Amino acid sequence: MTELANLRQRYRDDKNALFAELSVSGASTRGVRRALQRLARLTDNTLRELWQRAGFGADFALVAVGGYGRGELFPHSDVDVLVLLPDGSQPDTDQALKTRLERFIGDCWDLGLEIGSSVRTVDDCVAEAEKDITVQTSLLECRLLAGQARRFRTLVQRLGAAMDPKAFFVAKTLEMRQRHHKYENTPYALEPNCKESPGGLRDLQIILWVAKAAGLGKSWDELARKGLATPLEARQIKANEALLGLIRARLHLLAHRREDRLVFDLQTAVAESFGFKAQVPGPGDQTARNTRRASEALMKRYYWAAKAVSQLNQILLLNIEERLASAEPGVQRLRPINERFFDKGGMLEVASDDLYLRQPQAILETFHIYQTTLGIKGLSARTLRALYNARPVMNAKFRADPANRETFRRIVMEPEGITHAMRLMNQTSVLGRYLWVFRHIVGQMQHDLFHVYTVDQHILMVLRNVRRFFIAEHSHEYPFCSQLAAGWDKPWILYVAALFHDIAKGRGGDHSELGAKDVRTFCRQHGIDREDARLIEFLVSEHLTMSRMAQKEDLSDPDVISAFAKRVGNERYLTALYLLTVADIRGTSPKVWNAWKGKLLEDLYRYTLRALGGRAPDPGAEVEGRKREALQQLALHALPHLAHKALWDTLDVSYFMRHEADEIAWHTRVLSKELARLAPGQVLDRSIVRARLSPEGEGLQVLVYAPDQPDLFARICGYFDTSNFSILDARVHTTLEGHALDTFEVIAPTMTEHYRELIGMVERQLAQTVDERGPLPAPTMGRLSRRVKSFPIKPRVDLRPDEKAQRWLLSVSASDRAGLLYCITRVLARYEISVQLAKITTLGERVEDTFLISGPQLQVNKRQIDLETDLLDTLEG
Repeated sequence: MTELANLRQRYRDDKNALFAELSVSGASTRGVRRALQRLARLTDNTLRELWQRAGFGADFALVAVGGYGRGELFPHSDVDVLVLLPDGSQPDTDQALKTRLERFIGDCWDLGLEIGSSVRTVDDCVAEAEKDITVQTSLLECRLLAGQARRFRTLVQRLGAAMDPKAFFVAKTLEMRQRHHKYENTPYALEPNCKESPGGLRDLQIILWVAKAAGLGKSWDELARKGLATPLEARQIKANEALLGLIRARLHLLAHRREDRLVFDLQTAVAESFGFKAQVPGPGDQTARNTRRASEALMKRYYWAAKAVSQLNQILLLNIEERLASAEPGVQRLRPINERFFDKGGMLEVASDDLYLRQPQAILETFHIYQTTLGIKGLSARTLRALYNARPVMNAKFRADPANRETFRRIVMEPEGITHAMRLMNQTSVLGRYLWVFRHIVGQMQHDLFHVYTVDQHILMVLRNVRRFFIAEHSHEYPFCSQLAAGWDKPWILYVAALFHDIAKGRGGDHSELGAKDVRTFCRQHGIDREDARLIEFLVSEHLTMSRMAQKEDLSDPDVISAFAKRVGNERYLTALYLLTVADIRGTSPKVWNAWKGKLLEDLYRYTLRALGGRAPDPGAEVEGRKREALQQLALHALPHLAHKALWDTLDVSYFMRHEADEIAWHTRVLSKELARLAPGQVLDRSIVRARLSPEGEGLQVLVYAPDQPDLFARICGYFDTSNFSILDARVHTTLEGHALDTFEVIAPTMTEHYRELIGMVERQLAQTVDERGPLPAPTMGRLSRRVKSFPIKPRVDLRPDEKAQRWLLSVSASDRAGLLYCITRVLARYEISVQLAKITTLGERVEDTFLISGPQLQVNKRQIDLETDLLDTLEG
């Protein structure tokens, strides 16, 4: 036991010394590979001692496989080994062998080795490799640690004889495609996996695996010698591999476990280990150009490395595929496209390796041909390599060349292929070198908790969304947008606006204003007509306006609609802004969009369109129209004549302005039956709660009719919070007889096919909650999420009178957490504040809530300040 304890202590001390070496602060990647190799050798020697201790015979062998088989080991990676048995061995029946295996593996774990073991004969290994590509890959990098060398050589020979390089290549590339799909096909995730994400270490390992399987080389230098990579590409690969390796090693060390994801919790610590520091602008620095977190600097460096790895992975895999294809009979023909390019089996091929160096104008022509030529589905390895080597010629002279500006203009204005062309231009780094302002936002994180993409990826996602409005095959996704797009004459105007709408993010100042200046310059340089340029500039400068109006303002207020109509100016500008706004919200995160936001935007569009048509908003006519439509719907339900009057006589104009005809009819059907049962002069003294599937197709719409009380809104919010419902919208109305008539749009945690049971539960439980008397239950504030802790935002409260100075607008912005809305409404109830309208907007882990409120205490300045102070205290938790 003492011998094992000594070995454990020696291994731990030596390992900690290597960990300390990898932990030395700084961004230098020199020596990282040697440190990982020394950690592998230390593990080799330790395993050999344990192997000797276990007493295996001379005809056994211990083999390193998988990542450990490469001779490199990350601090907390698994140590994968194969115990190679003599032919005919049966560990299940041989008790002595079973005991030795258990002792060996147990000693490994006792020593602190995170062992991953398999026990097989040579025949077993070959059979498993034929069945499972993962096993075949693991054995491809096997390395003898101890035992019989002859048996190990037999294993290597038999595996080599069984290897089908072409089938292995196809299997590994398909596996890579599935892995990339799992990580959303982008290296730019906010919490990327530096091993598995696109552009990660696994993409480099794939190249060496397929090259080794084909006998084309085992190292980057060997691939360069055999012409599969240029010396420059080999140097670039080694540099980026070292950077990704150091990031992964530091992640392991800081997490004290195997952690390959750059999670928010660790990004700052890893960044600081590289020597990055948070930068804050000095006094008087209004540009804030250098304002950034330490983690932002690290992530930008990571994204650029991952992007380079993605490019080089594509180039080398295409080269290997061509080399494998050349070994087969038959010659792949080149079909001329023009004097500069060929079609090589559907891939665009340059006529010469130095084409772009001799004729830089051919660079953008590449993407125009890719966009417009039928049958071209990508760029060949030769073309990708030529583009990679042509980066030095994409300079200021290249950007100012009138021919290049005309080509880019044609790319943007083509009726089809814009999304694919722009994505490919970004992947090959051409887009950022031609549009220099775009280069600044490549790989730039957005620390606003609801964008899940970097700025450049968000822009390309918005461009894709706009393009889909104009494609018939996608008309089912957003029918109204597709309907508007069908009548739009110049889609490219929206493409340019999408390309520039966030291009000034991260520069400090208002990115909408800065982006408008950038796009004005772009339009002038690219010869875009003044009227079209004016519309594009408007879209970039106002791209946030429509979303803000829809989600924060009272759309039933005619003055709100009139002000927005005046700001937009005409129907053409309104339609373009609406399409861009929908595409932009959809491009932030799959979780941000919902049907209710879609309805708010569509309502704002329709109301504004009516105002732009010359009809001044007429509340009286609007109310009468909705009443007529509601009565038509009620007639279909055989409601008695004048049955609606008992309810409608208690409602004022504001109710009818805030509710659609369908909602008015639903409320009337539900409540008129209850009110009809009352004797003359009798008042309903209990609550009525009804729910239905939301007409917008998502979540529930809930009606609450109850005797009004100061804390009613808070009590209802408390129920929804404890039941894990998210409130999207609340419209609160008090009848002339003092009853609350409130309508809520809520999203259930799970909307299953058993929604009737869910509706029944809400109606029963919420009615009980509303009828309760006594003090409000104490709130239970949930914990902040991991993302919120990493990117905290300062709570903000804004209280101001509306334009008529009759009511007040309360805006609240804070990090989201369970129970927050209930806490806010409890504060309002304590000040006897009446909530008339609530718009609840959740943007990732941030909330932006707007309340239309009234109450006598709002007329006293000191009480206003007290209210804002209490709200801020609540938001800060």
